Amino acid sequence: MAHWRAWRTRYPVAARTLYWTTTALAVLLVFGALLLPNTLASLQSNRFTRLPAEAIVGAAVLLALPRRVRMGVAALFGVVLGALTVVNLLDMGFTEYLGRGFNLVLDWGLLDDAQAYVEDSMGRAMAVGATIGAGLLIVMLFVVMALATVRLSNLLVRNTQASTRATLIAGTVWITCSTLGLQFNGMPIASNRAAGALETQARRVKDTLRDEAAFAKEAKADTFGNTPADQLVPDLRGKDVLFTFIESYGRSAVEDPDIAPGVNQTLDVSNEALKKAGYHAKSGWLTSATFGGSSWLGHSTTMSGLWIDNQQRYRTVTAGDHLTLTKAFQKTGAWDTVGVMPGVQKGWPEQKWYGLDKLYDAFDLGYKGPKFSWSTMPDQYALEAFQRQVHGKKRDKPLMAEVILTSSHQPWAPIPKMVGWDQLGDGKIFGPIAKAGRNSSEVLTDSDLSQQEYGKSISYSITSLTQWMERYGTDDTVLVFLGDHQPIARVSGNNASRDVPVSIVAKDPKVLDKVANWNWTDGIKPATDAPVWKMSSFRDRFLTAYGSTPHPSKD
Repeated sequence: MAHWRAWRTRYPVAARTLYWTTTALAVLLVFGALLLPNTLASLQSNRFTRLPAEAIVGAAVLLALPRRVRMGVAALFGVVLGALTVVNLLDMGFTEYLGRGFNLVLDWGLLDDAQAYVEDSMGRAMAVGATIGAGLLIVMLFVVMALATVRLSNLLVRNTQASTRATLIAGTVWITCSTLGLQFNGMPIASNRAAGALETQARRVKDTLRDEAAFAKEAKADTFGNTPADQLVPDLRGKDVLFTFIESYGRSAVEDPDIAPGVNQTLDVSNEALKKAGYHAKSGWLTSATFGGSSWLGHSTTMSGLWIDNQQRYRTVTAGDHLTLTKAFQKTGAWDTVGVMPGVQKGWPEQKWYGLDKLYDAFDLGYKGPKFSWSTMPDQYALEAFQRQVHGKKRDKPLMAEVILTSSHQPWAPIPKMVGWDQLGDGKIFGPIAKAGRNSSEVLTDSDLSQQEYGKSISYSITSLTQWMERYGTDDTVLVFLGDHQPIARVSGNNASRDVPVSIVAKDPKVLDKVANWNWTDGIKPATDAPVWKMSSFRDRFLTAYGSTPHPSKD
């Protein structure tokens, strides 16, 4: 301190400049944190030209406290502001990618998934660097915010009388502006943004805790829970039934003017090829339980008939014995049931809940080629491996398979290209294609490019699946394929729906006759005005359409 005082005495101008600069930065930091919105779309200059009530209340409290207590309260206030800023930034990220805000109870685990996604997409070094950098920034934010509030508290007590008068005036102005609804630059002058954000988070926590108990009870009741095996899907006996999810295949792919032309051309060409091969299809819309990511929520919602829109619901339902659509086939004893999931790279205990006799994950399909960002292998290869190892083999029973296609997973770079089906081999043929593709970081930072590449990836996945059907499908093959969710908001738009296309393809006309009363669109492209159902309704509608008899189980 003596050295600091000597420096101020020696360089008074520099000392004053430094003092007022740091004070101004402290004001900007604190007021910025108090007024910071929680969505990128709201991050505009007029949000920061408001008068925060929290600053006025904070000043009044600090002026009334003795020095030691005041310093501690000011530092605590800074830490709270730092935490609120972190939550607001998480809200921005979650809204941008998942179409919803951050949940303090449920979403911490998703940060591990985010790190894994960065590692798979951009390499381990980038993931580790980003994690360390984010941790350091958060620590710095807490420290700097606490120092800023302490500095401003010291400034307040330099002239208590003037500060008290200014606080009373500011409070009067705030009340007047709030009462009269006065605005500046299109926004109300009086703000309680920080208090509102804390209230929102508290309400989310309260609602989440209530939902856990309510959903646990809901999951125990099941319309088909006690249905005997011989009364489950009797109208599909003898058929090979495939439930296939296409990653991020949402309504935007079919209707967004910047994305749809290429995808619709693919759908039209593929539909004609299927018809030429003797197949017919019907298509509609399902409203997904998730948006932008967390694909497993869409998969489990479709298969369970329950609305699973958060991780806690997912944990609850997968820990129980609620009947999944796939498990209904297993329960009959009339099908071999398998899962083909190239995105699974570690133990997957949910296999039992889904009712899958055998699981083929990323390491079971014999792929020796390069990864395509997050996707461990191209969809075309995964489908050929499925044919070679499962579908094409002779068996005593028909097959029910759940197949998850991953090539349209963000960041949509690089994207595989179709090759000759007889040339796939062990996948090494994709090496030059991956090297020639775009860099994921290039696509991630460019919204227009993301839309363009997203559309290409959906076209690739649809082409892979429909060509597989033309090549390997039989008179007894029934294909159900759908999207799991819309792509992230940066691609689909801030106001995009949660709808995804769903199609049923078969040669046997009796299969589609069973769903004639659904009023779905003919072909694999649903019309804009085709029926829209909640994704959770699909299981019961499908089971009912194909002859299953309800025998409810109760909690």
